[in-house]
Amino acid sequence: MHIRIISGTHRGRKLHAPKNLPVRPTTDFAKESLFNILNNHLDFEGIHALDLFSGTGNISFELASRGAKMITAVDNNAKCCAFVKQTAEEFGFTNIRTVKSNAFSFLKAMSGKYKLIFADPPYDQKTTNTIPALVFEKNLLDEDGILIIEHDRETDLSMLEHFKEKRVYGNVNFSLFQ
Repeated sequence: MHIRIISGTHRGRKLHAPKNLPVRPTTDFAKESLFNILNNHLDFEGIHALDLFSGTGNISFELASRGAKMITAVDNNAKCCAFVKQTAEEFGFTNIRTVKSNAFSFLKAMSGKYKLIFADPPYDQKTTNTIPALVFEKNLLDEDGILIIEHDRETDLSMLEHFKEKRVYGNVNFSLFQ
């Protein structure tokens, strides 16, 4: 599974994730489109970001390459966390912190503020629609921060409070909340 960093200091670098990771990385096409949207909302320099269900760390590495100050990558799978940690060290990213945790438990226990929270839960996750409520009840976003949830086309989050817009790129859907 080859993943490429699209922009920033590590542009063009490839991640070679082991095949045995239980992940479905965001495609380069969808990731590029996502970051084009984010460029209109955020200046990546110096932001704090949370990458939930981080898997291969695809989004975390892209954020680090673009100058994010601190990225917390949360995943329940020990192999995913080990891969993200090892790759961050190889690439010299000191701004990525990995946490092995259930994303929902992490959100419930979390305090602090993020400019960007990205969540890419398994497409068959039945509780994806509870993520925005957890984030906003705990006040985890900066005032002008953004929450993005990646999901399949069958999932509709548009009825939830704070929903802004949905973007579709092939089979990948992003719902944005502010």
